[in-house]
Amino acid sequence: MNISNVHRSTVSLIIGVVLAAGAVAPVMAGAQQDDRQEHKREHKQEQVQAAAQRAAQARDGREQAQRRNEEAAQRQAQVQQARQARDASMRDAARERAMRQDAQREAAQRRDAAVRDRQAQAQAASRAAAQARVEQARARQARVAQERAAQDRARDAQRREQDVRNARIAAAQRDSRQREDRERDARADAVRDRVHRQQDQERNRQQQIDRQRVSRQEQQRRIARQQQQVQQYRRYLDQRQHQEQRRAIELQRERRMAQYRYQQQYYQRMRAQRQRMLASRYDYDRDPYYYTPDSYRYSYAGNWYQTNRYGADQLRQAVNDGYAEGIRAGRADRQDGWRADYRNAFAYQDADYGYNGYYVSQSDYAYYFRQGFRRGYDDGYYARDQYGRYDDNGDASILQAILATILNLQPLG
Repeated sequence: MNISNVHRSTVSLIIGVVLAAGAVAPVMAGAQQDDRQEHKREHKQEQVQAAAQRAAQARDGREQAQRRNEEAAQRQAQVQQARQARDASMRDAARERAMRQDAQREAAQRRDAAVRDRQAQAQAASRAAAQARVEQARARQARVAQERAAQDRARDAQRREQDVRNARIAAAQRDSRQREDRERDARADAVRDRVHRQQDQERNRQQQIDRQRVSRQEQQRRIARQQQQVQQYRRYLDQRQHQEQRRAIELQRERRMAQYRYQQQYYQRMRAQRQRMLASRYDYDRDPYYYTPDSYRYSYAGNWYQTNRYGADQLRQAVNDGYAEGIRAGRADRQDGWRADYRNAFAYQDADYGYNGYYVSQSDYAYYFRQGFRRGYDDGYYARDQYGRYDDNGDASILQAILATILNLQPLG
């Protein structure tokens, strides 16, 4: 197909369309005119209906407004009536409150008046009671003063009577003490005279005994026994140090410091005694103990023993040394506030101070040491001098009468 043919077909088609439109246009124009008229009629009807609706709505609005006005008037009248009723009720309530307040004020005034009356009465009663108490107190003070004065006079009289009695008692006691002192001095003089006579007799007897000698065989036997005894005693001294340490620890644990200090002093004296014993050179042949015959006998624990005057002097030393150590131990326990118990003292258990291993056995020395210790402990603990006395140097020694009783030395022959 060529382009010219296409063009011709297109032109033919356009021309046909235009011709058809020309034929249809009159018909369409008539139809449109009818539609416009119909529309106008419908519009007019709608306007009429709208006007009728507006008129009906206006009537309804006027009726509703009238009803609202009537209802508002009714409500306003009801509100007015309620307000008037409320105002009347409030006025009544106010009148009632005012009446109640007036009644309450009157009641309060009456109560206040009654309270004031009671207070006035109470104050008057209180003043009267206070005045009565003051008067009673004054009366009491007057009675107390009178009683005190009477008591003072009675005490003064009793004191004067007691002074008189005390003076009489003191005079009687002074006379009694003087009489006792004279009797004690007389007894002491008699004892001293008897002791002096006994000592003179003993000295004469000892001189006679000293002129005698035991056999050489007896002397050697004594020396051998003594050497064995000294060796045993030295071994005992070596073993005793452990006991001293244990005892010191025990006293420190018990806080018995005064007893601890005394025990340390006792140990020092024992160590010095041991050093002197080890350093000394002993000459058995020159010692008169070994060739002097026995001149005394003594007993304890049911057994009898014999010794000469050197052994007797050792036993006397044991009692005196025990007494002196007992005083020190008793004072220490008293200072510590400890109970009296001489058996618990180490020196009493040891019973060895002053012993050098010679003349008498350790058991004999210990027995008589403890006899003196017990009495010295009592004098030291109770701060008295019942069994002994002090010399000018402050050294304690047991009384001769007590010493003679303890030893009870009986001459032989």
